[in-house]
Amino acid sequence: MNRATSSGDARVEIRELIDQFYGPPADHADLGVFEKIDSAPSPYDKLLDHNAHMTVTVESHWNQPVDVQVHRFSRNGNWYNREITLTGTESGEVVQFGIVRLDTTALADEVWRRIESQKTPLGRVLIEHNVLREVQLCGLWKVHAGPSLAQLMHCQVGDVLYGRTALIYCDSVPAIELLEIVANTSVR
Repeated sequence: MNRATSSGDARVEIRELIDQFYGPPADHADLGVFEKIDSAPSPYDKLLDHNAHMTVTVESHWNQPVDVQVHRFSRNGNWYNREITLTGTESGEVVQFGIVRLDTTALADEVWRRIESQKTPLGRVLIEHNVLREVQLCGLWKVHAGPSLAQLMHCQVGDVLYGRTALIYCDSVPAIELLEIVANTSVR
């Protein structure tokens, strides 16, 4: 297995990401109950335990390109936050949920405008614009879906899903914090 290692300096605080849309810790259960894990079971290990873009990973796993649906977004100074799902362009199935927090000053204007347009998945924008980037895995998570996550992922409350937190460095600057949760693949 090609297991990624978390960098000692790469840190994403999951509570801060969740707080962007789910308020103080009392409201986190609406999204889900998160348990930090050392490794994910197969096939989630291959989907999550790496230092690559999730856009490319889920497109490869589900054998189809993905589109982004932005459910909510906010802007606070130079920080842009959004809650998204990625869906297969052919199947229409939700393949990933995510919360993104990015520093707009770390990106070229053209790149930021594409992301802000909410039409293209983040990973694809960075790849197409040849942004010098490094994706670092920060943590793996076992997630019991809460009502909001179950609705967005088309699963049941309490279903077990797996996710990760990651940090993307753009031109050697920590720029993008991510929470990424993949759809249940046991039905495939």
